[in-house]
Amino acid sequence: MIYLTLILCFICSVLLTPLVKRLAFKIGATDKPNNRKVHEKVMPRLGGLAIYLSFMLGVLIFSPNKEVHIPIMVGAFIIVVIGMLDDKYQLPAKYKLLGQIAAALIVVFWGNVEVEFINNPFFGDNRIDFGYFAIPITILWIVGVTNAINLIDGLDGLAAGVSSIALFTIAGMAIFMGNTYVIAMASLLMVATLGFLVFNFHPAKIFMGDTGALFLGYMIAVLSLLGFKNVTVISFIIPILILGVPLSDTIFAIFRRILNKQPISAPDKSHLHHCLLNAGFTHRQTVLLIYAMAATFGMIAIIFSQAKVWGAILLIAVVLVMLELFAELIGLLGKDYQPLLKRLKGKGN
Repeated sequence: MIYLTLILCFICSVLLTPLVKRLAFKIGATDKPNNRKVHEKVMPRLGGLAIYLSFMLGVLIFSPNKEVHIPIMVGAFIIVVIGMLDDKYQLPAKYKLLGQIAAALIVVFWGNVEVEFINNPFFGDNRIDFGYFAIPITILWIVGVTNAINLIDGLDGLAAGVSSIALFTIAGMAIFMGNTYVIAMASLLMVATLGFLVFNFHPAKIFMGDTGALFLGYMIAVLSLLGFKNVTVISFIIPILILGVPLSDTIFAIFRRILNKQPISAPDKSHLHHCLLNAGFTHRQTVLLIYAMAATFGMIAIIFSQAKVWGAILLIAVVLVMLELFAELIGLLGKDYQPLLKRLKGKGN
């Protein structure tokens, strides 16, 4: 039954996307080119609506019987409405943030989803209780991941592809843990996104807009919480690794703006995809390269989950060093910021 539902979701997404494209043009939910954007013509936004409707069709057929399901869907509806309004009217950032916080609060208080503690693998069975910080940490995770997906939505097919890879990894990890709800929800959302990707891969015929980017980010954040909450310190890094591309791009963007003494929310053209384009890669090559990076992070997450404590620590250390070297090479923190590279060159001389 689930396989037929997945196929139906994919077909529904493929059929709905052209209809949503017409709707976007009709209501004026379009994206006009400017100096920060790569596209050179007016493009329809709102594509995320096709993803959402196709996913909801699958959810209705699947009919998950889980207490947390309704709060998650209510939160998702709020996120989609906020995204649609932004695609049409370009909402101020503070209103979008309020909507994201509202959705997160619904999941936390109504759905009782929160990271209450993590077990400490270094000192026996001791655990670290977050106490009063459990709620803000959970809300910060949901809002942070929601916006991380939105930040990488800068090239044709980029956010859809990276999200699909993340959802595939989350579903795979959920199989190991026997979490059927997360398996089903991640799989349904993945195929709905892949159906949209048929029209969104370069050269794109439609953008997912904030409707899609915020919805995907929200769902990925919540599903990763359901799959990996209340685990060990080491295992808690798994969802961070799965979302390695969008989260690292977001973190580097924050540090870059701090170094340049700019507001954290200030837009720029120094994100990962911009840097790769500036390095000489074509649009399609850049997207495929970032897909490969996302898949690599997914594989590292799976390896990480099977590693012993000290092996996991060593793996994380290697990943962090490689990330820093890569960021310095392509200028994610600015062309002049190369402390590690300069030190390596100094030793080489």
